[in-house]
Amino acid sequence: MITLHTFGPAFGLPEASPFVTKAILLLKIAGLDFTTKRDVPFKAPKGKLPFIEDDGQIIADSTFIRFHIEKKYGFDYDAGLTPEQKATGWALEKLCEDQLYWMVVADRWLDDANFARGPARFFDSAPAPLRPLIGAMVRRKIRNAAWAQGLLRHTPEERRLLARRSLEAVATLLGDKPFLFGDEPHGADATLGAFALAALSPTFECATREEIGKLPNLLAYAHRIEARFFPDKN
Repeated sequence: MITLHTFGPAFGLPEASPFVTKAILLLKIAGLDFTTKRDVPFKAPKGKLPFIEDDGQIIADSTFIRFHIEKKYGFDYDAGLTPEQKATGWALEKLCEDQLYWMVVADRWLDDANFARGPARFFDSAPAPLRPLIGAMVRRKIRNAAWAQGLLRHTPEERRLLARRSLEAVATLLGDKPFLFGDEPHGADATLGAFALAALSPTFECATREEIGKLPNLLAYAHRIEARFFPDKN
């Protein structure tokens, strides 16, 4: 039995981290049985969640979890796709993971009101006098990482413009199809679905949620992912 190490549900979502949600979707799309175990990043092999344990083997990172499933279980997440569709899916995944991810992080952690609504709760188990200090230290690290990545060098208006262009591109690729490449989900849907759900968290006020709300097909897609793979949440 596969054990997936997670943060756990939070922020009105099936899982706090979009990367963990992606791993859950990959496992469900492949039809594999698995259990979940709540964990913390500093215990993870690469210092981040998710990772899985599978027959004594540990695989960290959602993309390498996908590669492991494809190799060990023979599941093809790109079955029936053309080379062009496979390339499009990969490029779209990187857009989600390398751009939209940082927008979600900045909205949750660096906006004071959003931080108080959500991530601040991560530190509730710490002694009360230490919580502000720990929170400030973690936020400083995230702010430095977002600056180094480049997103935080832009104004909020510029970040919204980037989000809008990216989400409009995704919506155009999706069109009127139920999933990215047709009637059934493929590997790229695990990534897009996870990040669409993360951006739509009802806990936070953010530009990405507002921009997705302007794209009816992308909003319906997120609801479709949630209804199919997380029915207990509805």
